[in-house]
Formats: sequence, structure tokens, C-alpha cells
Amino acid sequence: MKILRIACIMVLILTMAVCAFAMEKRTAQIVSIDGSAEIKPAGQSSWKPASVGMVLNEGDTIKTASASWVLLNVDGKGQTATVEIKENSQMLLAELLIDPKSESSKTLLDLAMGEVLIKAQKVHGEKSKFEVKTPTSIVGVRGTTFNVKVEAVEE
Repeated sequence: MKILRIACIMVLILTMAVCAFAMEKRTAQIVSIDGSAEIKPAGQSSWKPASVGMVLNEGDTIKTASASWVLLNVDGKGQTATVEIKENSQMLLAELLIDPKSESSKTLLDLAMGEVLIKAQKVHGEKSKFEVKTPTSIVGVRGTTFNVKVEAVEE
């Protein structure tokens, strides 16, 4: 009986510790599309047509066709950034998280190919991060407008 009580207390303590450090998921929303684009939701293998107003989640991938672009709003508490995904691009929303207690956020966009123009607001808190990963680098910012481009390498 005493061992069971100790085990229950340990489980309760672990649960409280995990909840204290839990990050909540954020979303991005498509606010504009010119041309055509597709979305591959996290955990799925098929692409679906993108549309204005569509909400994207962590793990979703978006790709644009030739002569097309998509504008995303990345949300946290208020707007975190706008991301313009240019033609022939493919980007994964790798991490979209927020800690509700400290209001620190983590954003990681994984650009596999193509080009994005990002207007990032100043991040709140020392622990907040806004990063863009490419096949060869990771760019981190605290709040600025910047462009990232990944070109195909010929072998």
C-alpha cells in the first residue's frame, strides 16, 4: 500500500512537471494566393489544393507552382510573421510552438527548395526563436525582414 501511494505521488509530480514545461501548438493561415499551391498535411502522403483561409498546423508542408505565390500569417499571441512563399517553392512548418506561461515562442520553417520573403516581428522573451532551415544552413532572427532562397544544385 505504501509503495502504491509513493508511485501515485511520483506520477502526479511527473505530470505536473511535464505540464509546467508544456508548449502549445500554434498555427499559420493562408491569407492570399496568386496562382496555385498545394498542402500536404502532417502524417499524410497526398497533396491537397490550398485555399485562402486554410489553417496550417505544425508538420504541414506547402508548395507553390510556377508563376504562383502564397502569403501566410504565422500566429502566436498576435502576429508573429508574414511569410511570402514564392514560385516553385516547398516549405515545411517544422515547429510552431508557444509557452503560454512565459509567452516565448519557437518557429522553425524548413525550406527545402525555392524562396521565401519573411517579415518577422520582434520576438518576445529571451527564449523565443524564429528560424528558417535550408539544406545547408539555419538562419535565426529576432525581428526583421529577410529573404531566404534555396536553388537546386547541379551535380
